[in-house]
Amino acid sequence: MATDSYKIFNCFNRKFTITEPGPPSDVKQAFSDFTAGASSMSSDHLRRFLTEHQAEMDCTPSDSDRILKQWRKHDQDQKSSTVTADSPGLTLDEFFRFLFLDDFNHPLKSQVHHDMNAPLSHYFIYTGHNSYLTGNQLSSDSSDVPIIKALQRGVRVIELDLWPNSTKDDIVVVHGRTLTSPVSLIQCLKSIKEYAFVQSHYPVIITLEDHLTPDLQAKLAEMATQIFGELLYYPQTDSLTEFPTPESLKGRILISTKPPKEYLESKDNEKELDDEGSTTPDLTNELETDDRQSAPEYKRLITIHAGKPKGDVQDELKVVGDVRRLSLSEQALEKASDSYGDDIVRFTQKNILRVYPKGTRLNSSNYKPHIGWTYGAQMVALNMQGYGKSLWFMEGMFRANGGCGYVKKPEFLIQKGSHNEVFDPKRTLPVKKILTVKVYMGNGWSTDFSQTDFDTYSPPDFYAKVGIVGVPGDIGKKKTRVISNNWFPVWDEEFEFPLAVPELALLRIEVRDDDKHGKDDFCGQTCLPVSELKSGFRSVPLYDEKGEKLKSVKLLMRFQFR
Repeated sequence: MATDSYKIFNCFNRKFTITEPGPPSDVKQAFSDFTAGASSMSSDHLRRFLTEHQAEMDCTPSDSDRILKQWRKHDQDQKSSTVTADSPGLTLDEFFRFLFLDDFNHPLKSQVHHDMNAPLSHYFIYTGHNSYLTGNQLSSDSSDVPIIKALQRGVRVIELDLWPNSTKDDIVVVHGRTLTSPVSLIQCLKSIKEYAFVQSHYPVIITLEDHLTPDLQAKLAEMATQIFGELLYYPQTDSLTEFPTPESLKGRILISTKPPKEYLESKDNEKELDDEGSTTPDLTNELETDDRQSAPEYKRLITIHAGKPKGDVQDELKVVGDVRRLSLSEQALEKASDSYGDDIVRFTQKNILRVYPKGTRLNSSNYKPHIGWTYGAQMVALNMQGYGKSLWFMEGMFRANGGCGYVKKPEFLIQKGSHNEVFDPKRTLPVKKILTVKVYMGNGWSTDFSQTDFDTYSPPDFYAKVGIVGVPGDIGKKKTRVISNNWFPVWDEEFEFPLAVPELALLRIEVRDDDKHGKDDFCGQTCLPVSELKSGFRSVPLYDEKGEKLKSVKLLMRFQFR
């Protein structure tokens, strides 16, 4: 990305020579300030820049030496520089290229840094809904493939719907009373074991929708015990007064479902409604139940006891006795929050609340996850098999804390106030911080895309959208001007976002190609948790619509708080 380099594009015999831009004035000024006018940035200059400008307060002289050596090796590997091992430092052009590398200047910390020794109820947990479905909720295939993909992304809560097979002697995973095809439970459990900890070492929770007879519950218990072995965690007592911590459960797998007795008692209410509360055709034989004592070995394996409201939701939200999990649809949560939001927050301070999509989302669309997070809901379950803004928000939230799938909730969602009051996301609050975002430029599209991907006859017309998603008072949108006919857009624009609750805010960034004759083409997006943004110049990688990281596309930005 040297300042004198260029590329020639030939689109249907029209040639465009595009010169890559040089460092913006802010970068030039920072280089001059921290080198005191010298022609290169030494290791000591770099340390001062990292501590004073980038707020990397823990950076030591040995750290800056190591970073400089890593940079030199990287630059040599890329064959983009003639820098040698004994080079005195970084030239301005090399410093500019250094800033554009997210390996060195990522906007977020890459390590787990939250306190992981609090009860599970104190964390937002990366949660999937109907994790086995490959597509829509009505007729797609069930498979272990989406389960594997979810675990590879860092999802920590996998949902399985369990039903007897056609001969009622084995267990399958399928969205009951629909046209979805089944997959064997044993295949799903084996895949969970294999991929549970490839992305994160923190616990995987399997939430079960159990439609099994006592004999099959016993078979499930035997299957889970044999497959998971010592990975399977379950308490030594029948109940818990407080959940264990993520740290104590590293490398373990937990089961969460309704205890068998509660399951049998609820059968009479299950005839008309499926597990999501939607009316879908009954395409299976009605499950026959009997009055036997349910399998004790199965009940023993349930760490997180779960349930759904049988009557008034407010009664279910009372904080009494043992800790438990309650499931509410997105609609039920919205309705409950209008009448007794305080009760929801109090419940989630000690217990776990799972929110799931309404049953009419047959195409596997999603709701906005903040509906649950702002009330402290730990398991905001989304359909992971699609894409769209809701999933982008989910991915953004769980880029926090090193991407481990557990994000510590803000203290105001954990602790009661001085007069026993709790956080109310609908209340207008004073501004706590102002986030300043400067969008300098972007590059990488000419590498990741073909010459005609955006415009057939000319280079793209890029613009960037920058916005905040959070509590109602913190929502805001900004937009840069359009840079016409350029693969290397330079915007150099700054925006301010006043934030009352920065702890729950996400910064959403999206780049599009302006199309005057149709829909603007998508060119990359990302969401970043505001509470974890690093100050200073940052290289921000962008992702495609399905959440896969684009190979080369990134933005040079600057973040400041005041």
